[in-house]
Amino acid sequence: MSAAVAYRCELAWLPAGRLASDVVIEVADGRITSIGPGPTGAGAGPAASEVRTEYLAGLVLPGLANAHSHVFHRALRGTTEQGRGTFWTWRDRMYELAAVLDPDSLHALARMTYAEMALAGVTTVGEFHYLHHQRDGRAYADPNAMAEAVLAAARDAGVRCTLLDTCYLAGGFGEPTSGVQRRFSDRDAASWAARVEELQQRYARATDVVIGAAIHSVRAVPVPELPVISAWAAAHQVPLHAHVSEQPDENAACLAATGRTPVRLLADSGVLGPRTWAVHATHLTDADVTDLADSGAGVCLCPTTEAALADGIGPAARLREADVPVSLGTDSHASIDLFAEARRAEWDQRLSTGQRGHLDTEALLAALAPEGQASLGVADAGRLAAGARADLVAVDLGSVRTAGADPETAAASVVFGASAADVTDVIVDGRRIVRDREHRDGDVGRGLATAIAAVRGEAQR
Repeated sequence: MSAAVAYRCELAWLPAGRLASDVVIEVADGRITSIGPGPTGAGAGPAASEVRTEYLAGLVLPGLANAHSHVFHRALRGTTEQGRGTFWTWRDRMYELAAVLDPDSLHALARMTYAEMALAGVTTVGEFHYLHHQRDGRAYADPNAMAEAVLAAARDAGVRCTLLDTCYLAGGFGEPTSGVQRRFSDRDAASWAARVEELQQRYARATDVVIGAAIHSVRAVPVPELPVISAWAAAHQVPLHAHVSEQPDENAACLAATGRTPVRLLADSGVLGPRTWAVHATHLTDADVTDLADSGAGVCLCPTTEAALADGIGPAARLREADVPVSLGTDSHASIDLFAEARRAEWDQRLSTGQRGHLDTEALLAALAPEGQASLGVADAGRLAAGARADLVAVDLGSVRTAGADPETAAASVVFGASAADVTDVIVDGRRIVRDREHRDGDVGRGLATAIAAVRGEAQR
């Protein structure tokens, strides 16, 4: 049993989008036990004499979810931004990096990248993980060595991880894997499922890890293999994510090969459902949106990456109108700032439609917290309520970006003005991970520089 703590919050974002001043959130054993008004937070918690009180200034939010991460892409930041090109030329640079990583270098890079996420208010990360095997495609002695490196890194950094173990079997429609893609492939979906089943059993009782599933894309998983993956996810009641319609070329290739859009292909294959999340979903038809809505599937938008890679603008407004749930991710980690992702989701709609006001503050905060957490199979996080996981994120309301916020405008000031640098304190499952803008590991910037230099140096050899 952990000691009880009462967090007295200057301002808190409570369920139903309610902002409340001077709120006391009592926490014990990783859960919120009560929420009440200050100064004592009267409620069902322990006696006041048994509770240590800490003050959280600014706006306190529930823990944020980064619903789509390729953690090793962090080493590309700043190296792929110059010159002309497309998503496909960027992918060549990414493959060069993917070719050199091993469990040790991946762990070092992931630990510091996840610490960067913690500093930005992330309490759960969804790692879309397809870097499975050795450089020549052979399995490690432990076939899940790379996954274990990622999960250990998340634990070291103090964040929960939903490992979306990704099936990747083909280099395109009717094409075998080649080059570095051999590291990604398990040969067939049955082999993928056997490997992931072993990993799932290792973490069956973990409270900070979810082993989920992912289909890399319709071009990377042949149609007959799709039901194997969705059946495994359904049997374990875990999230199933897939890259969907990220590029027009992908849609054109799918239509040419199957006569269907990627969304319709997934629907016809029995993949879509309430635990399914289409990542990117940038180039959807109206029929695709209807298929997603009818199935109960959600969409994870990654607006900064979609802009950085020239992918396009996703249909956030149409998804909202169709009641399709939306989460947000930082994907390639060109930037790790979920407030920036949230406001870009709205601002891009303004640019593409000439109209304002598609995703309001409450909708964007829902995408960052409860919807994002649910997309990663952590349904008991993402809200400040008794019984929920004790994830608290304090955001400075007096920085140069948020100055002028008051209790009525604080949430909008954070969503549309704050940056990751305004996160001051982060508690994950009742454990303090960030205090006064400092991660418990100390100098994360220095750690990142060391880890990135090591993998870049290896890639250049």
